[in-house]
Amino acid sequence: MYALLLSACSSAQYYSQSVVGHSQLMMARKPVDKVIETANTELRAKLELSKELKQFAIDELSLPDTKSYNSYVELDREYPVWVVVAAPEFSLKAKQWCYLVIGCASYRGYFKFETARKYADSLQQYGFETVVNGASAYSTLGWFSDPLLPSMMRHGDPQFAETLFHEMAHQRLYINGDSDFNEAFASLVAEVGVERWLQQNQLPENPDRLLAYKKSLAIEADFYELLNHTKKDLETLYQSQQSIESKRHLKRDIFDQLKADHAELVAQRWNGKAWYQSWFEPKLNNAKFVSISTYRERIEELRQLLNECENQLDRFYKVLSITRAVNGSVELPGDCN
Repeated sequence: MYALLLSACSSAQYYSQSVVGHSQLMMARKPVDKVIETANTELRAKLELSKELKQFAIDELSLPDTKSYNSYVELDREYPVWVVVAAPEFSLKAKQWCYLVIGCASYRGYFKFETARKYADSLQQYGFETVVNGASAYSTLGWFSDPLLPSMMRHGDPQFAETLFHEMAHQRLYINGDSDFNEAFASLVAEVGVERWLQQNQLPENPDRLLAYKKSLAIEADFYELLNHTKKDLETLYQSQQSIESKRHLKRDIFDQLKADHAELVAQRWNGKAWYQSWFEPKLNNAKFVSISTYRERIEELRQLLNECENQLDRFYKVLSITRAVNGSVELPGDCN
């Protein structure tokens, strides 16, 4: 009975902070056109670009024309939300949380970093490894008119486009209970969208934007390939009959090997640029692998299906729209018919 009451209390507190945090953002929204009138040169350019990108997503990517991203909120913090991801000491299976409306997901979001960190610390007391990541944007899946945020615009225009397309893709298709599918789907649509946008919007003063974006995707692919090798080693270890102490020792060895392999990748393929060095800090754990896997685990499977659909996004969406999560995972069709 005490555990049930504690759980109910925890849920009530969680939903309370969610409602308050989200309401504060919604109340702070200002129409993009209104903000443009008084914005500085840099912000005005980004907001004008947001209008172009949203229309491109609607016309060329068949993403929904909603009232989202027609407004802007000036944040007083680095990120709108912080996301907690957790996994057991000897497993790469993410802890799941179930919510009203959206079903279950492999993360839990908080509008204050301190609250997210406190919750992550509490999970560690129950044997979970955790990570708290800042999210530059979030989607209410069309339930509300989501605003543009400065955190979405922090990097270059292709990265801004990728973030916006990603969030709009969530409004196009979201299947309750399968975070791996949802994030990989949105990531793929966003990457395809950015490449198409750059192809159609070459700049005389910067003709190499598309090439640079493809190079960034190649660097990302190098890194994820490295992680996938490590992930397989970890899964083999966790499924073994080794003692707990032996597993802990071998787990440290695997992480040390990953660091060495990353250093070799930096030296041999990335011209000495340690693009992902911050990911290794302050320390590696299972939750970090889980948080990245959520976005990339199924992306190649989905890319293959898009190729089967002759890269026609409308056909791709139509095939996926009839899929449903089975035992917490979406089973993709074998072809695009």
